[in-house]
Amino acid sequence: YVLLGAQFLAAIQVLVYAGGIVVLYLFVVMLVNLKRPPEAHEDPHRRTKLGFGLAAAVLLELGAIAVYGFVNPAAPMPATPAIPVSGNTEQVGWLLYTSYLIPFEIASMLLLVAMIGAIVLAKREL
Repeated sequence: YVLLGAQFLAAIQVLVYAGGIVVLYLFVVMLVNLKRPPEAHEDPHRRTKLGFGLAAAVLLELGAIAVYGFVNPAAPMPATPAIPVSGNTEQVGWLLYTSYLIPFEIASMLLLVAMIGAIVLAKREL
């Protein structure tokens, strides 16, 4: 990418690969089965209660947002012409958030699912 004049993409590629290696090490450390003594005073249903509480809070928040959206609809926005971008970084950002928004979001959700899966594999008690 540097030879093509895309310095931003070259830097991002190095950061992504370095981050991938760090995450790989993190998953290995998480998946190593290190036994620690169980705590005797811990409530076995504490995590379940916490999970239901957090799920209820998220659902209440989503419901409040939906009700607010129906009660106070947004005014229609006039269409503005697209602003041409000039730099390499601006072009990457423009494409990611216009033409490639759905693949970008799918990739982020895939990474989130992979992270949650690794946590579930590492913590079999969940």
